[in-house]
Amino acid sequence: MTLISFVVPAFRVQGYLRECLDSILGQPFGDLEVIAVDDCSPDASGEIIDEYAARDHRVRSVRLAENVGLGPARNVGLDRAVGEYVWFLDGDDWLAPGCLPEVAERLRATRPDVLLVDHVRTHWNDTATRSAMVEVFPESPGAATFRLRDRPEAMRLLHTAWNRVVRRDFLVELGLRFAPGWYEDVSFSYPVLMAAERIGVLDRVCVNYRQRRAGAITKTRGDRHFEVFPQWHRVFTLMDAWGPAVADLRPAVFERMIWHYLTVLGNGQRIAPELRPGFFAQISADYARWLPPGGYPRPDGVEGVKHRLVAGSRWRTFSALRTAGRAREAARRRVRTTRRRFVPLARRGARLTRDGLLREYYRAELRRAVDPTLAVYAAYWYRGYACNPAAIYEAARRLAPGVRGVWIVRRDRVHTVPTGVEYVVAGTPGYYRVLARARWLVNNVNFPDFVRKRPEQVHVQTHHGTPVKVMGLDQQRYPLGAGRMDFAGLLRRVDRWDYSVSANSFSTQMWDRAYPATYTTLEVGYPRNDRLVTAGPEEVRRLRAELGLPADGQVVLYAPTHREHLPGYRPPFDPDRFLDVLGDSGRLLMRSHYFHDRDRRPRRPVDRERVRDVSGHQRVEDLYLVADVLVTDYSSAMFDYAVLDRPIVVYAPDWEAYRLARGVYFDVTAEPPGAVATTFADLLDLFRTGEVRSDAAAKAREEFRGRFCALDDGHAAERVVRRVFLDERAEPVPHC
Repeated sequence: MTLISFVVPAFRVQGYLRECLDSILGQPFGDLEVIAVDDCSPDASGEIIDEYAARDHRVRSVRLAENVGLGPARNVGLDRAVGEYVWFLDGDDWLAPGCLPEVAERLRATRPDVLLVDHVRTHWNDTATRSAMVEVFPESPGAATFRLRDRPEAMRLLHTAWNRVVRRDFLVELGLRFAPGWYEDVSFSYPVLMAAERIGVLDRVCVNYRQRRAGAITKTRGDRHFEVFPQWHRVFTLMDAWGPAVADLRPAVFERMIWHYLTVLGNGQRIAPELRPGFFAQISADYARWLPPGGYPRPDGVEGVKHRLVAGSRWRTFSALRTAGRAREAARRRVRTTRRRFVPLARRGARLTRDGLLREYYRAELRRAVDPTLAVYAAYWYRGYACNPAAIYEAARRLAPGVRGVWIVRRDRVHTVPTGVEYVVAGTPGYYRVLARARWLVNNVNFPDFVRKRPEQVHVQTHHGTPVKVMGLDQQRYPLGAGRMDFAGLLRRVDRWDYSVSANSFSTQMWDRAYPATYTTLEVGYPRNDRLVTAGPEEVRRLRAELGLPADGQVVLYAPTHREHLPGYRPPFDPDRFLDVLGDSGRLLMRSHYFHDRDRRPRRPVDRERVRDVSGHQRVEDLYLVADVLVTDYSSAMFDYAVLDRPIVVYAPDWEAYRLARGVYFDVTAEPPGAVATTFADLLDLFRTGEVRSDAAAKAREEFRGRFCALDDGHAAERVVRRVFLDERAEPVPHC
C-alpha cells in the first residue's frame, strides 16, 4: 500500500503550483501519490496538473466540471486516495526539502491517527515566521502519541488541514468530510483531533505556508467571512452528537472559537467597517448559545476584556476600545515618521537644484487634468523606440487614431527615433509633463520610483521576454544574480500596473509568482513578434541588402544573454573558427545583450566582411528576419525567434553555474528549441555535421513552439490596443 496520498486542490494558483508539486515529487522518498484536483480553475492550473501527470506516474489528474470550492475539492481527492495516510497540501504552499523521510519514519514507527507537523509562514520578502509550535510545546512531545484530553494545548496549533497527516481509514470510519464554504478547515481539523486516539507531533518544519500579497481570502474583504460561523456551528453540533465522549473538551474548544471569531473581526483586511456590528452581534449570539455550563478558561489582560464585552453584547464599548488602541498605534507611527523625515535646513536648501525644481514642476502637473488622448511609451529605460511598446504604438496609430502617442527617450538615443514619431527627452520639463498627464503609460520595464500613477491613468506593463532566468521576487533566493535589488521598491512599482502583457501561459504563470499584485493579465502573445509573422520574403531581402548581407548564403545570429553575477563575462566563442565551419558563403551576426551598453570598456571590434557586430542595431526583429539560424544561451531571444520556425541552437557552456547562481524557471538543455551544445567544440560539430537541422532538432523545435508560440499569430498588438485603448473585451474562454 502507498504510505502517503497527497491531495492538492488547485484554483488560481498557476504561479505557485509547479513549486508545490516539485516540492513533493523531488523528495528523497517515493512511497507516495499525488491526487491533484483542478477545481475548474480559470487559469492554467489544470494544464499544469496534466503536464505533471503525463511525465510522472505518481501524479493523478482530476479535472472538475464546475468550481466546487476548496473543501469539496479535497473530498474529491480523498475519495480517490489509496494511501495509508492522507496529506492535504494547498496548491500555493510547498514542502520543506527532505522532510518526507522523517515524516514517513514517524508514521511507520508510531502509527498515529493524526500526525501534526510544524510549518513556517513564508512572506513575499523571503523571510519566514515560525509557527506557535515552540510556544504550544516548549518541550518536544517526542515520538509518544496522546489523546487530545491529555494534551488539549494541541488545539492552539493553527487549525489548518495541511499541517496534519491523517490516517485514511480513520477518516473513512469517522465519516468526516470537508464542508463547503470559507473557513472549511475549522469543521475538519478540530473534530479530527477530538476523535483521534493517537495524536503525534513532529516538531520539524515540513510546510512553507505562503503569505500571498494578492488572491488570499485572508486579504479579501466581504461578507463571505460570515461563513466562519456555520463552520464552528458544525463543530459544536458534532460535539453534541458525540456526547459525553468529548464533553470535557468543550471549554477548550469554546475558547478557541471565540479567539478565532475575534481574530477575524480584528483583521481590517477581512471585515469592512459597515459589517463589523453585525459580525460582533453574531459572536455574542454564539457565545450565549455554546457557552459551556461550567464556564471556560477566559484569557487574561486585554483579550479577557474583549471576551467579557462579547459576553455582554457591548459593541459600542468594544468598538471604542479598538479605536483607542488604533489611535495609540497611529500616534507612535507618526512620531517615528516625523523623526525619519526631519531634515536639517542646510540639506533642504541643497535640494533646490535643477532636479528638485523639475520634481516640483511634476507635482504641479499632477494637479492638472489628465489628457484623455495622450499615451506615453518607453522601452528599456528610455533607450529608444523598440520592443512591445513600439508594436503597440504602431497598432494604436492604426486602430485608435484619436490617441496621441509620445515616446520618452534618452538624449543620446534621440537619433534612433523614427521620423514622424513624437518624443520627449528624459529629464526635461516635457518628460515630467507627459508622465503626469498621460491617460496611458506603456513600458516594457518599470518607470522610475518617483512616478505616481493617478487613478485616471492606465499602466500597461508589456515585459520584454519570456523568462528563462528567475525574475522579480523569485530573485531573492539567488542573491548573486539579484545584486542589490530593492524588492520592496519593486513591489511598489508593480502595484502601479493595470495590465501585464504575457506571451504565453508559461509567462503568465511565472509573472503571477514573481510579481504578485492585482493587475489584469493580457495573455495575447507578444506584440513585437507580430512582425515576424507578417513579414514576407521581400522584406527579408530588403533587410539583408540594408545590412550588407548576400541574398543567399547562410546567416547565423549569435545572441547570448548577460550574466549579472559575472560582469563583463563573454562566453567562449571564436568567430573565426565558427566561420571556418560555416564555409565561404556563411555570415555571422553577433549581438550582445542591451545591458552591455552600460559597459564602456573597449571591446575588440568585430566588423569585418563576414562578421558583423550588430549590438547597436535598434530593432532586433530585423536581425531575426535575416538570420537562418539563431545561436543563443539563456536569452528570451529563443522564444521570439521560434515564431519563424527556423533552426535554433542552445549554446550553454556555463549552464550549471548559471542555473545555480542566477536561478532558472526551466531547463533549456532538457527542453530545448533545437540542438544543444555545452562546449564550443560541440557547437562547431553541430554545424559541421548538419545536426542543427536534424529531425531530432526539428521535433524539439515543434514541441517548443507548441508550448511557447501558440499565441503569436500576428495580431497580439491589435488585441492589446482593442482591450486597453478601445475597451473592447473578448468573450471569456471557458476552462471547464
